[in-house]
Amino acid sequence: MSSLSASNAIHKTGDLAVSVQNLGLTYTTAIDRRPTLKARVKAVGRGTKQTRVVQALENVNLDVTYGQVLGVIGTNGAGKSSLMRTIAGIIPPSTGRIEVFGSVSTLLALGVGFNPSLSGRANVYLGGLAAGMTRKEIEYHFDEIAEFSELGDAIDAPMRTYSSGMYARLGFSVAATVQPDILIVDEALSTGDAHFKEKSFNRIKELRSEDRALILVSHAMGTLREICNDVAWLHKGKLVTRGNPNQVIDEYQEFLHLGKSSAIDEDF
Repeated sequence: MSSLSASNAIHKTGDLAVSVQNLGLTYTTAIDRRPTLKARVKAVGRGTKQTRVVQALENVNLDVTYGQVLGVIGTNGAGKSSLMRTIAGIIPPSTGRIEVFGSVSTLLALGVGFNPSLSGRANVYLGGLAAGMTRKEIEYHFDEIAEFSELGDAIDAPMRTYSSGMYARLGFSVAATVQPDILIVDEALSTGDAHFKEKSFNRIKELRSEDRALILVSHAMGTLREICNDVAWLHKGKLVTRGNPNQVIDEYQEFLHLGKSSAIDEDF
């Protein structure tokens, strides 16, 4: 059984924010490869198409409480982004149940939810409405969002003219200004120049000081060690372990045979 629920109750530290129960997610994709002449002859008239089934998540159980900053780590393809998308309600789970108690703001992949043909200004409204803000709330916070993004006059240019860093800055500015109960950030802190990374990092720390639930996906081990009070390690769609950030990250780095170094504690 799959479900997504939310409530408008007042939350405090220790209250349940997200409950992921026996979560499974399966993708079915078409295999795009050039068939041999023999294979094409055999397939004539069958109308069949080769597909591949991918088990993105398997039997994942995870609770997140208010006041918690959960870091999610794992190699590429581990299921991190799939987990974030199911929690955010973007992708329905194949099996299991997800319960969300509060409002959610997400900053997933760069530009998700933005329309490249529209201006940055128009996309602030689009992103804000998608995050659950009213038009009046967006208007009230618009100057704050624009100032935080540091885009200047580019806020009125089409987003197709933006660099990836500009995309990330505007996306983060909208997501972090919504003041959600639950904030999900997937790799966004790894994008942009050093100045904006530091600014975003400080904003996350401000949100952490309030009774919110934060879920951060990142390859920046140093950032996760400093900002998180809990870390979950995913591998091939399964939850390997969860607990103290330093302990889990050390185990993960040992698994990768990378050891402790200043290089691995940064983005890679």
